[in-house]
Amino acid sequence: MAHASISAVLFDVDGTLIDTAPDFVFAVNKARSNRNKEPLAFELIRPAVSHGLAGLIQTCFGLSNTDYGYNGLFEELLELYSAHNGRYSQLFPGMQDVIQHLEGHAMPWGVVTNKMSRLAKSLMRAMSLAERTNCIVGGDTVSRAKPHPDPLIHACKLIDRKPEECLYVGDAERDIVAGRAAGMITAVALFGYIGEKDDPHSWGADILLHSPDDLLCWLQQGAGEVASS
Repeated sequence: MAHASISAVLFDVDGTLIDTAPDFVFAVNKARSNRNKEPLAFELIRPAVSHGLAGLIQTCFGLSNTDYGYNGLFEELLELYSAHNGRYSQLFPGMQDVIQHLEGHAMPWGVVTNKMSRLAKSLMRAMSLAERTNCIVGGDTVSRAKPHPDPLIHACKLIDRKPEECLYVGDAERDIVAGRAAGMITAVALFGYIGEKDDPHSWGADILLHSPDDLLCWLQQGAGEVASS
């Protein structure tokens, strides 16, 4: 692995850089309460967060985007989440050290997410990261979101790096598909929102990360694959 050539790191947001699940759990259970439904356990909601509001609605309400009531529920959840965006979220333990390492070595870093740009930017502001990152690319920044590589290629232009010089870290298969299609080295955040039916070992990522500490070690030591299982 050409680790020495890596000069920038790009992150997915939900389940990779930031643990945003508490904000989504709040929104989901508030919407369920509004419908006189019992709250769902955190453990049930968490894996669906990586799949956005559509995934949460499918998992937590059993509705697809063609079902009656879906659009209204989507707008309600979006409003509830927007009002609490970043309130309960935290960087994953160890991720602050990763960011400080990148900044200390003058390596640009940014986020490429399928969240709406306005939500991604407000979250990064709430986390005091907006001024530290070199780019924030949302799902609506370019015409096609992940798994298309377009957002990642756009991010490369913003940070003035070639795709092959970048590492992309994500916790969903579409992240790895997009990163590989863009020509980047890819890493799976196994500590993220991985569902029981997900098989991240089959996604074809270059690196498997059990924690942000694994990423820090990889960056510090220039190691290849820090974990293979």
